[in-house]
Amino acid sequence: MLPYINAPFEYVGGALGTSPDELKLVFTFYLSYPLAAALKRVPDKEPWKKNAFVITVSMFYLVGLFDLWDGLRTFIFSAGGTYLIASRINSPYMPWIGFVFLMGHMSLSHIIRQSVNNSSRLDITGAQMVLVMKLTAFCWNVQDGRLPEAELSDFQKEHAVRTMPNLLDYAGYVFFFPAMMAGPAFDYCDYSDYITTTMFTLPPGTDPSKAPATRKKRKIPRSGTPAAIKVIYGTLWIVAFLKFSAYYYPAFFLGGEYMKYNFFRRIWQLYMLGLVTRMKYYGVWTLSEGACILCGIGYNGIDPATGRPKWDRLTNIKPWEIETAQNARAYLGFWNINTNNWLRNYMYLRVTPKGKKPGFRATLATFVTSAFWHGFYPGYYLTFVLAAFVQTVAKNGRRLIRPLFLTPDGKDSMPSKKIYDIATTILTQVVFAYVVAPFILLGFSDTLKVWARVYFYTLIGVAASFAVFSKNLPIRKQLMQLQAARAPPAPAVDESAIEKTAREEVEKETLARTNSHESTASKKFPLLGIADDPEAEINEIVREVKAEIEERRRRGSLTGMQGFDVKKAVQEKLKQFKKA
Repeated sequence: MLPYINAPFEYVGGALGTSPDELKLVFTFYLSYPLAAALKRVPDKEPWKKNAFVITVSMFYLVGLFDLWDGLRTFIFSAGGTYLIASRINSPYMPWIGFVFLMGHMSLSHIIRQSVNNSSRLDITGAQMVLVMKLTAFCWNVQDGRLPEAELSDFQKEHAVRTMPNLLDYAGYVFFFPAMMAGPAFDYCDYSDYITTTMFTLPPGTDPSKAPATRKKRKIPRSGTPAAIKVIYGTLWIVAFLKFSAYYYPAFFLGGEYMKYNFFRRIWQLYMLGLVTRMKYYGVWTLSEGACILCGIGYNGIDPATGRPKWDRLTNIKPWEIETAQNARAYLGFWNINTNNWLRNYMYLRVTPKGKKPGFRATLATFVTSAFWHGFYPGYYLTFVLAAFVQTVAKNGRRLIRPLFLTPDGKDSMPSKKIYDIATTILTQVVFAYVVAPFILLGFSDTLKVWARVYFYTLIGVAASFAVFSKNLPIRKQLMQLQAARAPPAPAVDESAIEKTAREEVEKETLARTNSHESTASKKFPLLGIADDPEAEINEIVREVKAEIEERRRRGSLTGMQGFDVKKAVQEKLKQFKKA
């Protein structure tokens, strides 16, 4: 720590009744703004200077301001180990090895933090959680860069790392100071495009006169105004948190005064506890995003509607959407957006076998990973596991009930839809007031005590919903029959069109095999293994496509034939047969 740097924070902290480390953390968020403005002014043609500036500022934060030598060693060990794993291990399991290494190392930090249990002193776990997201994603990006593009999704193609970065670029990515302490996390391709300024290149065919305004010869557009707006919003959220946290804090809900209120008032207060806790995150993440916008990495292209630059690349929170969410998916989707993206792209989709759709197991694995990533307090696991069940119940309920408030074709809302919207908004907020309580209380016994004081209303509701929407009870069948009765009659499947398309694709595939350099033995056997019988192939494809259409109609995702691409469906069946 630099000499005398702690004195002003101790003085102000003593006057406000807060710890010096908490003040210093808030100070870093505001200090990052002038430093981000300076980073933006480093010459575009010298990215190594940008890296050097980023690393220097981070060293000042970690060591000069917080005296976190242990934190610096933690960063070096995690980042160095990941670089070695990604560069030296050429195996499909490399990303999982990196994941285990990083999560294991972070688990040690969580255990130490929980054993010390000093919330007033800053430790490295918060910054390490952001680092784990970045480095696990880096492992997957490197692995994707080793695969043929034909095997990659569009997202994987865009984020793949084809060549291992040099150590200076990699260190700049690891120690990026505007997002080091609290996020947001982002992939290496974003940082690489930022320091090389390729991020700001206009798409081909764009009128140069519509390019965003820049200063002097820099490529980074002006971003002072959107960054200033984030400063204002972030500051207001922090002030609101400081104001209301005096009234809604965990100890109040564990004391006797809480039980003086009636059941509905207790639920309201539980909701306010969650809201006040969210205010802190709203403020911190908004300030951090603003610094990323000011330095330029928050740039996300030109908005085609307005012609102005978009600065939402690293948006991590949307408070209004959360507080007015009508379902679990929206509530969770707009909270900690970059972490959700990390869990989706590098856990939810990665544990799902190719060709399969993610199910409840993938959802549960993702929520458990999220809890494990946060630490080992029992409250984290209670929140995330319960949230997985709530999301599943909400999905079933929405699929079965929401169509009843839409016109039979499903395109427009009925007048009663407003009542549905209000009811689901209130229900979502009430349910999640209960779900997030363990995340705040942390302890198992404290959580059970507070849950019992509101009569376990969400647990009972989730259990009842699983029972009601199960296939064994008649109510599910009645709701589906009611939907079917309201739906317009589905047109008959045009079997001749499917057969015609299937015939064309099979003939095209047969011709391709004939003209290829395959062996005589492989030419002899068509896609289905039925020698010299293309009619059997065509009939099988027609049957499979018809079955897919009927299945989608049964699930309610297809009311007519609109939106169903017969040619694409036939081609997918051909691919499946080839793999088989």
